[in-house]
Amino acid sequence: MSAQVQTKAAVSVAEMARMCGLSRSRFYALIGTAFPRPERQPETDRPVYSEEQQKICLEVRRRNCGIDGKPVLFYVRRTTSAPSKPKTTKPKLAANRGDLTTLIDGLNALGLTVATAAEVQRVTDQLYPSGTANIDRGEVLRAVFLHLKRQNSADKVG
Repeated sequence: MSAQVQTKAAVSVAEMARMCGLSRSRFYALIGTAFPRPERQPETDRPVYSEEQQKICLEVRRRNCGIDGKPVLFYVRRTTSAPSKPKTTKPKLAANRGDLTTLIDGLNALGLTVATAAEVQRVTDQLYPSGTANIDRGEVLRAVFLHLKRQNSADKVG
């Protein structure tokens, strides 16, 4: 909370939570102990924070000390605009691990039990260099099965 937050004549509870940099649920949990209870508008019975209460809430947030005098720990709220760390996993293997297992299971069901994961990965990469994301799983299974079957046919084995 390094930036100075401008107060208004009245704000809703959700806006007060935003001004304090907290989620609504966390802010509601702290009402009555760390933060003051909001006033109610007489016409609508809607809870609002007056300008004076806003200053109190912002001071509580700044000092980490509630209105009851007890210290309050606040976590930094996550925002979606913050840059995320790039993932270090191998995208090709991580994305295709489930597909690879499914392919091996399908090949085993078709009677081709000698295919290894590395072999299936190699054939898949050879047949589909741009990936299998938009290709029907049955078509991929068929192509890999036929390729491996041709590769290991009896007339080619010594």
